[in-house]
Amino acid sequence: MKLLVTGGAGFIGSAVVRHAIGAGHAVVNLDALTYAACLDNVASVADAPGYTFVQGDIRDSALLETVFAEHTPDAVMHLAAESHVDRSIDGPGAFIDTNVVGTYTLLQAARGYWEAQGRPERFRFHHISTDEVFGSLGATGQFTEDTPYDPRSPYSASKAASDHLVRAWHHTYGLPVVLSNCSNNYGPYHFPEKLVPVVILNALAGQPIPVYGKGENVRDWLYVEDHADALLTVLQRGQVGRSYNIGGENEARNIDLIAMICALMDEMVPQGAPHDRLISFVTDRPGHDLRYAIDPSRMRDELGWRPSVTLEEGLRRTLRWYLDNRAWWQALQARDGVGERLGVKA
Repeated sequence: MKLLVTGGAGFIGSAVVRHAIGAGHAVVNLDALTYAACLDNVASVADAPGYTFVQGDIRDSALLETVFAEHTPDAVMHLAAESHVDRSIDGPGAFIDTNVVGTYTLLQAARGYWEAQGRPERFRFHHISTDEVFGSLGATGQFTEDTPYDPRSPYSASKAASDHLVRAWHHTYGLPVVLSNCSNNYGPYHFPEKLVPVVILNALAGQPIPVYGKGENVRDWLYVEDHADALLTVLQRGQVGRSYNIGGENEARNIDLIAMICALMDEMVPQGAPHDRLISFVTDRPGHDLRYAIDPSRMRDELGWRPSVTLEEGLRRTLRWYLDNRAWWQALQARDGVGERLGVKA
């Protein structure tokens, strides 16, 4: 199968590219190479015979038409998105442009290509989204695929809008789509501004580890390579028009997650121990959702998929990767906004 992967030089997108190439698929990686993208993320497959890279923006309709015509993909895996909540608070316009307008432009291009090809039944448009579109949970309950949308940040609102567009293109035009909403990802190649790498890199540098509010916000954590496997499963076996919630079955409060990373740091980098002495509570993010939790029953019961990596094992693998790949993250630390406290302009 030939896949057009948008955002394939980003964190999750590059994991999908690596996994797909490893599974024997051909991949056309379309990425605009904005601040959070890095071609080093796909260097391990760059010379694979089935891999092609195209630099381009999903808002460029003429480019998309050319890409579809020249590469004739069997499926689209749409991961290109602005995704950092704090950045969306400071600059929501970029999130509307990429996540909403970009998704619309890609849908139109995919629809035109699909119709020109005679509307093949095998074609799929897989839209990858987030559990943040469902809003915030209390101490109990989980998000299901039927949970009403209730986005609380510019980022989650833009992703919710893109989800609605994808469903509309299916119901109105018949475009064969599948959707997935995932919990928080972590793992190798995670851009240095996100929580897990911030904790690791600040601990390595002996700098304060910032914890928003009291650290009581709860997230379900999904190892990125598990997620890539789940996405290929949804693409190949998911029912057209249906959505699938992908979770790691690893809920943790932020403060407990940080404590786990600090304990692993003490074990693996003992010269800096105890690393939890660096924990520093800071002013909370505006509108910070309390808890996300995913009910993964549909993935398990319909598609036979479950995550394979526990949170402790995933964090251990992630920390080892950052320790072994210092040149990768050191090069990214100079990029715009990395290392700064963002999302405080509300």
